[in-house]
Amino acid sequence: MLSVEKYSQTNKNQDLKFSIIIPTWNNLEFLKNIVKSIRLNSKYKHQIIIHINEGVDGTIEWVKSQSDLDYTYSEENIGICYPLNIARQLLKTDYLVYMNDDMYVASDWDFYFSEEIKKLPNNKFFLSGTLIEAQSSNISVIVKDYGNSLSNFREDDFNKNCQDIKFSDWNGATWPINIVHKDIWDLVGGYSVEYTPGFYSDPDFSKKLWDIGVRYFKGISKTRVYHFPSQSTKRIKRPNNGRVLFLLKWGMTSSYFFKHYLKMGSEFKSELDDKVQGNILSHKLKSIFSILKR
Repeated sequence: MLSVEKYSQTNKNQDLKFSIIIPTWNNLEFLKNIVKSIRLNSKYKHQIIIHINEGVDGTIEWVKSQSDLDYTYSEENIGICYPLNIARQLLKTDYLVYMNDDMYVASDWDFYFSEEIKKLPNNKFFLSGTLIEAQSSNISVIVKDYGNSLSNFREDDFNKNCQDIKFSDWNGATWPINIVHKDIWDLVGGYSVEYTPGFYSDPDFSKKLWDIGVRYFKGISKTRVYHFPSQSTKRIKRPNNGRVLFLLKWGMTSSYFFKHYLKMGSEFKSELDDKVQGNILSHKLKSIFSILKR
């Protein structure tokens, strides 16, 4: 039986903009780094909720010592899907922001999210920030080396210059950091726990949003975040195959969904339409054949 501890010291009547959920797993120095960046580089005040997986490295003690952090806690590592859904219960605002603990947000990241939301006619949207990484093959990521570890992270350089890199708003919001209205989160039931510890749960969440009619999947260029990839995932032995789970659940691969539905990485012009390019039947047959060959 899953045992979870929850603690909130945030007053709902405070002038808060967003609720930020950060799952962490024995990654204290990186957690301190992302919390520091939120405190330093946010234009508005936010609720910060940490889910502590295990926390045997001093994370529990540190989080409890911070007067501006709420938390949930599990004695074992339960990944990201359960923690996000559990931490949702502590939300004090209308908007849920999901961040990973191996990130560092740039100045006014929240202002650019907020300004985008103000322009929208309703809550049927999903927004992502734009990641900056030292190395990446992802088309929606800016490649710029500000360091590959905390020991060589050029924080001042990043804070001063990261907005100088030209990059357009893009289609295909999926990965954290991301933001969604709590009503939309609740409508689709949050993150799907069958993907625990979490591999492929991000595209699954976007597909659930697609199926309820969300078509505004926008990556915000100016909401910039430095990312030190795989600080937790490289330590995990994968108990399931998220790629196959996604295929069996949705009848397509996540890459097909990204390319033909979300148009991921292409320049954002307007919300997506229902016209999906590509032969889905042929894709299904090829994907099933690929699985059977394994």
